[in-house]
Amino acid sequence: MAEQKIFAGPRIRRIRNAKGLTQTAMAEGLGISPSYLNLIERNQRPLTVQLILKLASVYKVEPDELQGEARGSIAALKEAFSDPLLAGELPGDQELVEVAEAAPNAAAAIVKLYRAYREQAERLSDLNELLAHEGRGTALSGARLPIDEVHEVFERRANHFANIEEEAEAFTSVLDPGDDLFGALKAWLKREYGIVVKVLPVATMPNWRRRYDRHSQRLFLSERLSPFDQLREVAMEACLIRITVAVAGEIQGLKLSSDEARRLARFELGRYGAHALMMPYQPFLAAANRSRYDIDVLRSRFGVSFEQAANRLTMLQRQGSAGVPFFMLEIDNAGHPFRKAGSLGFPHSRFGGGCPKLPVHAAFTQPGQIFVEAVEMPDGAEFLCVARTLEGPQGAFNERPRRTALLLGCDIAFKDEVVYGAALIAAAGKAGQGAVATTPVGAACRLCERPGCLSRAAPPVTRPLGLDEMVTGLSAFDFQ
Repeated sequence: MAEQKIFAGPRIRRIRNAKGLTQTAMAEGLGISPSYLNLIERNQRPLTVQLILKLASVYKVEPDELQGEARGSIAALKEAFSDPLLAGELPGDQELVEVAEAAPNAAAAIVKLYRAYREQAERLSDLNELLAHEGRGTALSGARLPIDEVHEVFERRANHFANIEEEAEAFTSVLDPGDDLFGALKAWLKREYGIVVKVLPVATMPNWRRRYDRHSQRLFLSERLSPFDQLREVAMEACLIRITVAVAGEIQGLKLSSDEARRLARFELGRYGAHALMMPYQPFLAAANRSRYDIDVLRSRFGVSFEQAANRLTMLQRQGSAGVPFFMLEIDNAGHPFRKAGSLGFPHSRFGGGCPKLPVHAAFTQPGQIFVEAVEMPDGAEFLCVARTLEGPQGAFNERPRRTALLLGCDIAFKDEVVYGAALIAAAGKAGQGAVATTPVGAACRLCERPGCLSRAAPPVTRPLGLDEMVTGLSAFDFQ
């Protein structure tokens, strides 16, 4: 029988120490020399199957104790050392393996410290949001990944880039696309740069949406993408070529701290330019006003997706020619937010977006259905919210489709200017109510002090927990 070699020196040493044995005594019980056991404990010799069986019979050691013990610790340590604060400290995973194997208690302590640090960072973030809501903003911040920095910069500022809008309009004049922007873009790329656009099957592009081959001058698109997304990918590529100077100027103005963050911002601005090219500012604003911001009408008129039309509504803030100031939030079905934007910046302090009672979460129960709801914040601020699920790239038969949900919101004061406000008024009339009914929500569970909330997922940081043996409330977290 072939021998299976296992290096488990630190674990053998711990077992020996736990039993109060010297190396000489354990070596005698195993039928090997003390020097050989010493080499085993220093991971210079492997454990063979025969030795594992001997350990099991003589010292009652289960074979599972010698294999895979540190896997959980290694994963947890890897999570800790991938934090921006520690990134780059270790050249590879081997040192993590050595720490987890040789000093498991120390490894567990490191993981505990890291998790406590993350918890405190989250609490500081919550406190920062609370102070900002009260008009006492702070500069509290933790270590961030480049993507976190980019998201924060874009969320804090208005989702409008005037220079890119102007360049997109000039580009539209050059293209003169008529009713076929996709064809006009392909012809322009071929004519000006010799770039040919090809749609390839899933088997050829299993992991990519878009790939540009500089050597053959071909831009490949995945057939998984809808026609709307294929158009956006081609428009992004064209914009990053045509309006690169305007994009570079906007990136410089964002004052990002790393090359990686600037690269990610370039991608986001290319996406912005693509939307500006697909839905030119003045025609889109005029159509939005005529349709009272009906997203389905707009997406049909401009040949775009629901997500693209909704996203474009958050960009309509040109000086002297502005639309309703919408903001947008997109989440996945686990509730993780990964895109926020707003005509005036995403309203973190006034709206938050972290409440589980928002209609964007209910949208997953009825995919494709539009949910319209008025919500009220604890301070009395009210917002009109429109939510709907979005379908990602098409999968194969055995693949689960990617589905997210988008929330588009605005101040309730604009309800008479948008078609969705009429739905709220009609619903109030059917219910025999004089005013529009609102759903009480909060910025996030940690910042919300509404008592008895059935949806509460965390206690508020502003109140001590008040558990009473004689009384239990409706919420999972009772507080004083």
